[in-house]
Amino acid sequence: MDFIEGEILYIDKPLHWTSFRVVRVVRAKICRRLGIKKLKVGHAGTLDPLATGVMILCTGRKTKLIEALQAETKEYIAHVRLGATTPSFDLETEVDAEYPTTHITRKMVEDVLHRFTGTIEQVPPVFSAVKVDGKRAYELARKNKDIELKPKLLVIDDIELISYNMPDITIRVVCSKGTYIRALARDIGIALDSGAHLTGLRRTRVGDITVDNCLNMDDIDHFFNENIPQATQENR
Repeated sequence: MDFIEGEILYIDKPLHWTSFRVVRVVRAKICRRLGIKKLKVGHAGTLDPLATGVMILCTGRKTKLIEALQAETKEYIAHVRLGATTPSFDLETEVDAEYPTTHITRKMVEDVLHRFTGTIEQVPPVFSAVKVDGKRAYELARKNKDIELKPKLLVIDDIELISYNMPDITIRVVCSKGTYIRALARDIGIALDSGAHLTGLRRTRVGDITVDNCLNMDDIDHFFNENIPQATQENR
């Protein structure tokens, strides 16, 4: 494999890792193995620290493919807790409000999910990387600044109820670039006359690449040992 010329790596992002950390660690390991100081490495789509799953990394000239890879359809498995909200719409922040759930039925959940298929408008979470006046929204949110984000058009190709065990549900979502599953959880809660937040998220597919095609970070050293020749003194 020629990582300087350009390669594509499929990584199963670990829980609690930022996308930046994955890029930084992979770049450092490749550079160390090749005996070089710099290498262009980028990723084709951020995953929140509390999410796991498919992350595509590109090196060298393959970074030119990032924009096209970002546009690929994505699939997620999302665990949603009904009856409570958090400012970040996931477990990054504490519950800030609780709502009734006794009126909710499985049929009601299925009907609400169906309403989210197709082209929809979605307001991004304030705890997101969306830019507001040149700053990331999450930077302002953490300073308790009032933020008003504009809705964006996106496409939900498919949404399916996998598990119903109140107050927890699990859904499978196939969607376009730019979809915030945390915001989808928020909107599902509102549509159910309740509240909701994510308790777990896994990106299971990007385009044709599934988690089964991905490298675990625990195995990355072994993979590089097998696929990157050890640098000689000459090219160090």
